[in-house]
Amino acid sequence: MGMSTRLDLFIDVVQHGSFAKAAGIRNIDRSALSKQIKLLEDDLGVRLLNRSTRSVSLTDAGKEIFKQAEAMRELLANTQRLADSFHSEPKGLLRITCPTLFGKMYIQKAVTLFMAKYPQTHIKLVFDDKRSDIIGERFDIAFRIGPARDSNLIARKLAGAQVAILASESFIETYGEPKTPEDLVKLPAIIYSNGENTFNKLTISEKPGSDQMRSHNMVGRLEVNEISVIIDALQAGLGYSQRGLFTLDKNIKELGLVPLLTNYKLEARDWGVYAVYPHRNQTSLVKLFIETVKELVGSPPIWDSYIDNYDQIYK
Repeated sequence: MGMSTRLDLFIDVVQHGSFAKAAGIRNIDRSALSKQIKLLEDDLGVRLLNRSTRSVSLTDAGKEIFKQAEAMRELLANTQRLADSFHSEPKGLLRITCPTLFGKMYIQKAVTLFMAKYPQTHIKLVFDDKRSDIIGERFDIAFRIGPARDSNLIARKLAGAQVAILASESFIETYGEPKTPEDLVKLPAIIYSNGENTFNKLTISEKPGSDQMRSHNMVGRLEVNEISVIIDALQAGLGYSQRGLFTLDKNIKELGLVPLLTNYKLEARDWGVYAVYPHRNQTSLVKLFIETVKELVGSPPIWDSYIDNYDQIYK
């Protein structure tokens, strides 16, 4: 193992704060990783890390060498991206992470199309509803849904993520159709919660057509971290829910669902579906896969058609 590889391992240890976490990401034995860092220190003739039973910290020399190692990693990555741009046919490994339901509905299909078109590619696909550490876990692309967030990552918006308040026809038969937000929030709700975020508030205009918004607490009858379960619960009439249209797979009429309070305005949110990646100069594989997803989703996105005349409601 050469010095460049050992420096790469050194970066992982520093970024993750422990040998155990870095070894887990690399899928190697902790003792083997520790040995490689010790060999790196011997080669350089300086101590890089202060070790304790619970954590590691950088020495003064380690801090300076860590900066150089990060620059080296970036240089090597840029070199690889440059080389990739000269390939007559895209090839190589692409590491992707995305939310579970969106992954099953769209990314999995994109992977099938992409790998059929580019047979020399290999893909590692990870479904995860929590936000992955893209850099630390070495993903090339993450697909994320929600508001744009400031970070040191590059985000490209692929589509809007419009929402609607939905319930089943059987729910309406049981409880009646609510006419105001106050009527609605008294009824049982189905709430999405994944540990990081719990969406248990409804922000909606005080009156039809008003720009004055008010936030209401929803009465959660069912709280769940799997969106497909929410759709099933909606169809079963267990409650109402505010859902992103991208979570649907067909027109709501086919699902037996109806939109509620369509004459009210919903909270204006710059939510969208984003492709997020760590480098502005991404590889050709990253560019091509993002384009594959964008073509599959469509423009406007296919889910905008899942509620008839959606552009005329919640205004």
